[in-house]
Amino acid sequence: MKTDAQIKQDILDELVFEPNIDETQIGVIVENGIVTLSGVVNEYFKKALANKVAKRVKGVKAVAEDIEVKYGDEYAKTDKEIAKAAVNALEWNATIPSEKVEIFVEDGYIYLSGEVTWSHQREAAKHTVQNLLGVKGVVNNIEITPLLKADNIEDQITKALELNTSIMAKGIRVQVDGDTVQLKGRVHSIKERELIEKTAYKAAGVRNVQNEIVVQTYPEFV
Repeated sequence: MKTDAQIKQDILDELVFEPNIDETQIGVIVENGIVTLSGVVNEYFKKALANKVAKRVKGVKAVAEDIEVKYGDEYAKTDKEIAKAAVNALEWNATIPSEKVEIFVEDGYIYLSGEVTWSHQREAAKHTVQNLLGVKGVVNNIEITPLLKADNIEDQITKALELNTSIMAKGIRVQVDGDTVQLKGRVHSIKERELIEKTAYKAAGVRNVQNEIVVQTYPEFV
């Protein structure tokens, strides 16, 4: 099993090879597999990318992200300007039913709400606005309201997990109650945990996914 020092070094090594991140701006602390990221960056996507990098490192159980986004005066935007840019960006993305997404901006933070029919639409809405100039963060409160009736959800998810070579699905338990899915089991990385959740959301009729999968590093995975 990896030590905290080894996990920290792995994260730092990953950051070094990310061309869009200056690794000297990111602080990394690891305690019992829980990672805390700190520092100051000049664009939100760098903050999101640092978080993503940490999550894909084996041995990381959770990530607490405390990176601050500070734009220079020449790139600063008012909340009104950010809101306008967000509306335009969503309207240009054909995969998102923009008329069903509501946008609220406060102090550079975008709050998304509304209802869509698929999880990928909710994720697309977040990714579409998070890279806009002036954005400090995105809070995604969009809900999923499936058009299709929940039917054979457990079988759909189980088969999808078995077919996905990126997922070690053995031991993952899927329980379904109406349109809500509960996931249990253990995996060796946050990335795998999130991938299983995304797979569950792709099943027709799923509205909510309760992800109770535990991240645990096993010796054979190290």
